Amino acid sequence: MSEHEQIASRIMGWLNKIFKGSSHKISEGQYQGKHEEEEVWNEPATNSADAWSEFETEDIDRAIALSLLEEEEKGKNVVETVSHLEEDEQLARALQESMNLGSPPPAPRSGNSGNVPNGNTYHQPIPFPFLTGFRICAGCNTEIGHGRFLSCMGAVWHPECFRCHACNQPISDYEFSMSGNYPYHKACYKEHYHPKCDVCKTFIPTNAAGLIEYRAHPFWIQKYCPAHEHDGTPRCCSCERMEPRDIKYISLDDGRRLCLECLDSSIMDTNECQPLYLDIKEFYEGLNMKVEQQVPLLLVERSALNEAMEGEKSGHHHMPETRGLCLSEEQTVSTILRRPKIGAGKILDMITEPYRLTRRCEVTAILILYGLPRLLTGSILAHELMHAWLRLQGSSPRYRTLSPEVEEGICQVLAHMWLESEIISGSGSNVASTSSSSSSSATLPKKGNRSPFEKKLGDFFKHQIESDTSPAYGDGFRMGNSAVLKYGLRRTLDHMKLTGTFPY
Repeated sequence: MSEHEQIASRIMGWLNKIFKGSSHKISEGQYQGKHEEEEVWNEPATNSADAWSEFETEDIDRAIALSLLEEEEKGKNVVETVSHLEEDEQLARALQESMNLGSPPPAPRSGNSGNVPNGNTYHQPIPFPFLTGFRICAGCNTEIGHGRFLSCMGAVWHPECFRCHACNQPISDYEFSMSGNYPYHKACYKEHYHPKCDVCKTFIPTNAAGLIEYRAHPFWIQKYCPAHEHDGTPRCCSCERMEPRDIKYISLDDGRRLCLECLDSSIMDTNECQPLYLDIKEFYEGLNMKVEQQVPLLLVERSALNEAMEGEKSGHHHMPETRGLCLSEEQTVSTILRRPKIGAGKILDMITEPYRLTRRCEVTAILILYGLPRLLTGSILAHELMHAWLRLQGSSPRYRTLSPEVEEGICQVLAHMWLESEIISGSGSNVASTSSSSSSSATLPKKGNRSPFEKKLGDFFKHQIESDTSPAYGDGFRMGNSAVLKYGLRRTLDHMKLTGTFPY
């Protein structure tokens, strides 16, 4: 038999094996490119390419091997064997090219996915047959055998075993995303990892550069679209969180908005604030700083507070909004007589009465803005009571000439100390014992059970004092607190009495 007849015989043998109607399918999804947060895969083509995936490639290779073995048995030399092998590979390639595999998919492309940061998109290459060998599915740890499989993430999978890490359903979409070593449906990945705005509850859009840009509150970590800073979205006047679209805040009559969680512990009238006032005066007594004079405490509206501030000849006021005042001048102030009713998301039936302040001592009254939570009201009251204590020290004229940084700074230190005593209440200790060298321990007021949010709110008000950027209230607090922590409260006050400054 001639050489050409031998080749033709081998081809006919292959074709007989190929068209026996084998039911096994072999397909491949190749992983390409770098491994980042999002990656994309394509399912193998199911049209004309599947005809080729049904071929028994192992049978073809086995037929080639048998043919070569026959040549060796006939005593042909090595050169002839290599020549036949090359011819066999050329025939196999010619046979593959003669099959209609359909048009190839698009060329691989990569780039930012838009919705998912740092994502890359990959398209599946043309499927091709190869030796199956011994393959273990990375999903179920069983042998894949001759069935269809996917090759991605450095492993092989049964198609039904390649599942979304979020919903645990097979991933059969055109693309998929990744986080770490876990695959996700694109929709599941977006739902879990693409940030949503806490105000409008939608996915935060990407900017012109294709990056996700948002704003976040430094304490609450409330994420929101940058546009909400300019579209009139209100903030809570207490906790400073932006108002979500699905939760309406309470509108106070002076234009402030109060979230429902802050409203839960808010103090609304003068009588309601008196027990808190007594608690704070007891706190001062525990620091050996008893306020001997009876200083009236009044809860007022914003307009009344602003009018009183204009009538005060001296004093430092925390802008842009003052929420408390220690008055020294005789004035008539409109105070809130009874807690107003709340209905339809706003304050109803606000009842006020005029209160005439007469000068019996250096302090005529302490005014606090109404509608704030108990802890915020208390910290403001502790601050203003320190102003009163300094002014009532008649034997120490130096206290009356303190710079704004020193006076406001030490008042903020007392507000901060009171907040700490509230946060650690029930632990049997007090912050005054650690920041004052006084032998007398401060007596803690009795506290009721607080909600987790109210405890968090106390931490927020402490954070506000600690992170204030103003020279008087911020820098003054940090200098005063450093002195109190180093020398104690009593020695710090004594140094202020003599020099008008904080000790270093």
